[in-house]
Amino acid sequence: MSPDARGGRLLDLVEVMDRLRVECPWDREQTHRSLATYLLEETYEVLEALDSGDREHLREELGDLLLQVYFHARIASEDQDGFDIDDVAGGIADKLVYRHPHVFAGLEVADADEVDRNWERLKAAEKQRASVLDGIPLALPALAYADKVVGRLDKAGALDGEPAGAADDAGLGERLLALVREARAAGIDPEQALRDAVRDLVSRHDI
Repeated sequence: MSPDARGGRLLDLVEVMDRLRVECPWDREQTHRSLATYLLEETYEVLEALDSGDREHLREELGDLLLQVYFHARIASEDQDGFDIDDVAGGIADKLVYRHPHVFAGLEVADADEVDRNWERLKAAEKQRASVLDGIPLALPALAYADKVVGRLDKAGALDGEPAGAADDAGLGERLLALVREARAAGIDPEQALRDAVRDLVSRHDI
């Protein structure tokens, strides 16, 4: 596909959804809040498609997720001070250029790790964050939340020592599964237990 042809079908999506928003009773009554559950469901279905290795399935699920992105932008465009899909696309394009100076501004980097460090530094400056933990969504599932918090603290050099018992994916998965079974046997909610432990970790690292 030539560069000029890329994105042409995105305009088809815009036209189709604009018409549905006006002419379809169901689409017309949707709001950001009413669509929230669909956005979450479609995200999980994309992850499931990634795990399946089925490229056709992945293509379809990415389309469903793209629909949610455009639907929210279409609703936002109806507000007097809102935004549209061009604002969304322009915002992420500008952000990518800003956070990749090694590509767009001639900055020399040694490796991918330096790229990652630069990304985090630029992101922190851009968002004017007071803490390395600012911006982590509290609504993340506990395991994803723990991973984000630990990752940020580790990069900041705020965690002492090395993690014990390094394992491959299968070994680590078995250990996590064993902890879930242990929690069930003890009548403990593993999701809440992990969230409480991460909250305690955060309270000890005000950085």
